[in-house]
Amino acid sequence: MANAIKTSMAGNPVYPVMFAIGACHLLNDSLQSVIPAMFPILEESMGLTFTQLGLIAFVLNIISSFMQPVIGYISDKKPMPYALPIGMASSFAGIAGIAFGTEYWMILVSVVFLGFGSAVFHPEGSRVSYMAAGPKRGLAQSIYQVGGNSGQALAPLISAFILVPLGQTGAALFLFVAALGIFILSKISRWYKEQLELEKLQKVKRILLSSLPEMTRKQVGTALALLLVIIFARSFYVTNITSFYIFHLMEAYGLTIRQGQLYIFLFLGLGAAGTFFGGPLADRIGRKNVIVLSLLVPIPLALVLPYVPLFAVLLLLGLIGFFIMLSFSVTVVYAQELVPSKIGTMAGLTVGLAFGMGAIGGVAIGILMDSIGVYETMVVVSFLPILGLAGLGLPKDRKVKAA
Repeated sequence: MANAIKTSMAGNPVYPVMFAIGACHLLNDSLQSVIPAMFPILEESMGLTFTQLGLIAFVLNIISSFMQPVIGYISDKKPMPYALPIGMASSFAGIAGIAFGTEYWMILVSVVFLGFGSAVFHPEGSRVSYMAAGPKRGLAQSIYQVGGNSGQALAPLISAFILVPLGQTGAALFLFVAALGIFILSKISRWYKEQLELEKLQKVKRILLSSLPEMTRKQVGTALALLLVIIFARSFYVTNITSFYIFHLMEAYGLTIRQGQLYIFLFLGLGAAGTFFGGPLADRIGRKNVIVLSLLVPIPLALVLPYVPLFAVLLLLGLIGFFIMLSFSVTVVYAQELVPSKIGTMAGLTVGLAFGMGAIGGVAIGILMDSIGVYETMVVVSFLPILGLAGLGLPKDRKVKAA
């Protein structure tokens, strides 16, 4: 570990830490994935409406959304290395409640614990990734985020192969996942703490946003606003596919829950691949170029998705998943480079907003499906990626670096 620290302080990537925090991100988000994977089970066992399912997603994601920027802001002022295993312990408690809860309110309370655990993990995990990155920020963030997206991609498989045969109590198996996460994060926290002590000795000079010229502050504010629009469109659409598209597959194509979840897995699996390739690609061709590519390609594909036969659904879901997630890690790095003195805050804001939009999207889509029907909702949501055209207005990379 000492050699890893020396390498990091010399400006080279610390790959063991980069991969370890990415693996923990996978564990963390696989715990979060238990919730959407439970939707078909809870609908059947508890007789929940789509609106009630949407409220579960709302509670999970809104807690994480609001808390992530707060925790990121606090940790920018006073880093908290050992918050990482503490957050995973909160997720452990949430999974226990999900597995054994017998009432709807118990499920809601449990997802509060899961949401808090996620809120603690993401900004601190992103900071560890940034610290270990050296000059490979895009790559490091991709390794970190692909871990999370891979965990999310497990949701359909969790549903198909664990929850469908075992039922709600099958979620208890993920207590072992949480325990493993606590163990690994405890090790990472020690490296994190030692790294902070060495950084204090170096007294690295940082440029504060408040010290920038007025025009530059406005440019930064505008760029952040455009990023928020992009994250809104992406998160809303992804929530629709991951949590509710299964019902469209069952209704329109007559698929079973297990068959439909394999289609969702394809979307999430290629989305994880897109997340991984997006960071290194951005290191080569620029952050904005990757963001724009990620936004333009899915638009026509999403618009035709509700109308195609089943064989074409596989192709379109795969392509949409890959390209729409290509910019996931890139938007985080772009925001951190816009405001380099607020690494945790920017990670909390961008990733937290993704959770928040997912929360709002879960409720809105659930209400819409109850009101106008499943198919009609899929048609309405297919227009969401068009909002991503806001990315064309982002400043070029050289302007961000100049700022």
